Amino acid sequence: MKTRKQLTYTLLVIFGIIILINIISGSLYKRFDTTQNEDYTMSKATKNILRNLTEPVTITAYFTKDLPPQYSKVRKDFKDVVEEYSSISKGMVVYEFIDPGDDQQLEQAAMQDGVRPVLINVRAKDKVEQQKAYIGAVIKVGTQKESIPIIQEGTALEYTLSTAIKKLTITEKPYIGFVQGHGEATMQSLSQTLNEISFLYTIEPVTLNTETDLLKYKTLVITKATQQYTDEELAMLDHYLAGGGKLMLNIEHITADLQQTMQITATGTGLEGWLAKYGVMIEDNAVIDKKCGNIGVQQQQGSFNMTIPIAFPYMPIVSNFADHPITEKLQGILLMFPASIAYTGIDGKEFTPILMSSETSGTQTLPAYITLQKKWNSSDYPISNITLGGILTGSFNNGPQTSIVIIGDGDYAVSQGQQRINPDNINLFANSIDWLSDDTGLIELRSKGLSYRPLDELEDGRKAFLKWMNFLLPIAIIIVVGLIIMQHKRNKRIKRMEEHYVK
Repeated sequence: MKTRKQLTYTLLVIFGIIILINIISGSLYKRFDTTQNEDYTMSKATKNILRNLTEPVTITAYFTKDLPPQYSKVRKDFKDVVEEYSSISKGMVVYEFIDPGDDQQLEQAAMQDGVRPVLINVRAKDKVEQQKAYIGAVIKVGTQKESIPIIQEGTALEYTLSTAIKKLTITEKPYIGFVQGHGEATMQSLSQTLNEISFLYTIEPVTLNTETDLLKYKTLVITKATQQYTDEELAMLDHYLAGGGKLMLNIEHITADLQQTMQITATGTGLEGWLAKYGVMIEDNAVIDKKCGNIGVQQQQGSFNMTIPIAFPYMPIVSNFADHPITEKLQGILLMFPASIAYTGIDGKEFTPILMSSETSGTQTLPAYITLQKKWNSSDYPISNITLGGILTGSFNNGPQTSIVIIGDGDYAVSQGQQRINPDNINLFANSIDWLSDDTGLIELRSKGLSYRPLDELEDGRKAFLKWMNFLLPIAIIIVVGLIIMQHKRNKRIKRMEEHYVK
């Protein structure tokens, strides 16, 4: 009888502890992040945004219930994130999850909020069927709103939510000027990239003339200039730097004729000589790299013309980065005909390389000719860590400390027709603008959740190890657990056979 009372008392204590833990956990929220890139750890930038909110933020998530596992995981991940946002903001972020189902009013509300249904494949009774589903959200601050039409697996949720909240709450945007008038990339050709930064900045085209107040702009950007700058215009850039202005120069130093002559030549705009007086040399060469992208080449196969992909060393895939906020968490930049950058050293200035070629790279002195049928070998790549981009920091013309970001390729973030730009190319451009111009810290979020880890770049031994580990490790765990259970039962059996054993 006493034993039963003790058992009842113990169970009540356990239930009481469980209830107490649930009550406490309702007001406290903590996740433990073991991912390599800390994908589930909220950044300082996000915390600052959330803790400085002056009016409530409402997040309405439209998710259809009972979705396949991959979509259920998206819902769970999104809910985990918004719960943490609510906790960090001390209730200034309010959220709700709605399943529109077949309710016409809820479906209408979702569509008015910019979330439309998508068709997903669902396996049912040994066949695949299409189902209408809602997988989106809307963020509202006052009368303003920002929609996330589709939340896909792998989406950088923190960046998406934090930038949406920042966009809805920001009051004064710094001005960023894009210099025009020398054949630079047009605002339209930069539209993919500008979409990433327009919520934080007021972006304007700028011409260099005496009527323009350059110091209005926190940063000036020169991208893919192809025509000469006059001495007067270069003097204006000097004056701008002396006033504390910041520059981003994407130098298009190489011209390539891939249609007729197959020749690559060095060109100049005057910016090269202007940089040289500050010790930065844009060299007359083309960087080649064994780690490179492919281009399609037309080849005759019988009576058909086939497009065959071939490695193109003039299009390096750059993954050798400095430890710097601009390149943090970037995985791979795709450049096209980049020129190398050298620094001769000037008193009062400091140059920091941030983009380097791989361990197997080289240069070709210009002018040079491209031979698509060329068989490249190790002797073509005798150099490593060639500088392709860097930052010049210091005082210019006795002004305050400022910086110039210099990239040895002008069109890495410029749209080529309908082709999508490599995401990390956009991130490099946007990170550079953020590092020069923004104090919010959102730069560290832009690349979060993005991974460039192609298996074909792993060594064969490494690939084989990963394959067999994925196959054998679960089996080994099951066997070990089985042996432990078997040994435990064996020990118990032996104990029972002992002479003085009492249960």
